[in-house]
Amino acid sequence: MYTKLRLSLGAALVLCLGVVGVPTLAGAASPSCDTRVNNTVQKLVECVTLEGVREHQAAFQAAADANGGTRAAGTPGYDATVDYVVGVLEDSGYDVELNGFPFTFTALGELEQLTPVSATYETGSFSGSGTGEVIGNVIPVDLSIADPTLSTSGCEATDFAGLDFSGPSDIALVQRGFCFFAVKATLAEAAGAEAIIIFNQGTPGREGPVSGNATALPDGTPSNISIPMVGAGFNEGIALSASGSTARVKIDPAVETTQFNIIAELPGKNDDNVVMAGAHLDSVQQGPGVQDNGTGSAAILETAVQMAKVKPRNTVRFAWWGAEEAGLVGSTQYVAGLSQEELDDIALYLNFDMIGSPNFVYFIYDGDDSDVVGAGPGPAGSAEIEKFFEGFYEARDLPYQGTDFSGRSDYGPFIAEGIPAGGLFTGAEGVKTDEQAAIWGGTAGDQYDPCYHLACDTFDNISLEALDVNSDAVAASTLNYAMNTSDINAKRGKGNFKLQNRDYGEGQHMHAHDMME
Repeated sequence: MYTKLRLSLGAALVLCLGVVGVPTLAGAASPSCDTRVNNTVQKLVECVTLEGVREHQAAFQAAADANGGTRAAGTPGYDATVDYVVGVLEDSGYDVELNGFPFTFTALGELEQLTPVSATYETGSFSGSGTGEVIGNVIPVDLSIADPTLSTSGCEATDFAGLDFSGPSDIALVQRGFCFFAVKATLAEAAGAEAIIIFNQGTPGREGPVSGNATALPDGTPSNISIPMVGAGFNEGIALSASGSTARVKIDPAVETTQFNIIAELPGKNDDNVVMAGAHLDSVQQGPGVQDNGTGSAAILETAVQMAKVKPRNTVRFAWWGAEEAGLVGSTQYVAGLSQEELDDIALYLNFDMIGSPNFVYFIYDGDDSDVVGAGPGPAGSAEIEKFFEGFYEARDLPYQGTDFSGRSDYGPFIAEGIPAGGLFTGAEGVKTDEQAAIWGGTAGDQYDPCYHLACDTFDNISLEALDVNSDAVAASTLNYAMNTSDINAKRGKGNFKLQNRDYGEGQHMHAHDMME
């Protein structure tokens, strides 16, 4: 529900710490930003400009343009993006760590209908898919085309009962909805299908080719799917469901690679109290991903550049994650590689994934579960992070709304380890309501990001207004916690406050993907 609260403690804190109003959208950083130490929120926000963030986004677009239109992990476009970010950080004085992790790259599959019509369809991809080529009969499984909202296609073994998968090459046609993609594929394979096509549900925001994560079942066990699986759009699914339909599905063999997260650290006096700010750097294979997630990646990059001369109380660790679009692979591998002591040292994690959606809402991860929607509250301290962002928006007289703290983005591995987290999000494939359009403008009935996971997610697929405001929020939150995490540490029972909440000198210092549905 839309939340517009009276001025909270968080808002009062932001006001007294000197957060400035929204700058002109085309405003450039002051020349003094090249030399001064941005050790107050006011100074930092003045220097983290929309123009600076957009320069990084332009570089992301150029990396995609030069490499087949994508920056997906496992492609040259991602390598070029990594090179750019590393270069910017090193030029700013950071020692950069390339944090490697094993990654299985599976290219987008091919989907061709052979009868009763001949057509080639755009596909979506599923991490966890098997590989190979299958030509055979298309067998629809419990479809709900007339009323897509009711689709539970392929979610129960009984959905496959009575269907004949005894042929040499049979392809299950399953509709998105209700359960994990991995469940649909596992049941299809058990029924005897040699391949599976999952087409989009057909509800608003769920019409184009669907992609997702099929690596694990609901209980977390690996799915171990061996049959090829491709995604299709809703209309293509209707065509494929016709009587007598045959098709060809092909996915090339996977390639085992090493991919990289980028880690850059700003040392603080408290080296055992680490503030992390992260965003995923990769795109989907279908497009350049300049909004998803070139917005969050560019905003924390410009924040890191403008904070490079700051001497924080707490160590600040910036992270750009790889292979998020393939199932949070980079961040999951990073967290899994930390010792218990290293995990305990992380005071909090801030996540910025899609912060400039064209048809935006200002969403804040619901760390305290006050909306009582979906997943429960985050680890102790997450509610305080949510309050900080509420205060930030309130100080600018901007409305905001909670969004489910579901673990869908790179904060998921952190909250799984009990690390407080929070962040911002402006919407993906969800559809803007009439109430939201009345509050934030934009178009009711359209997706928050109409180009979500599509080739049109380019440099122009951005709300400059939302990106400008949220880039300031990235900067303000990072510097705030760089100087003081006492409210978070108190909730976690961490007792090392000896350098927290002291005299700061000049001035004061202050949200991928898709397992199912």
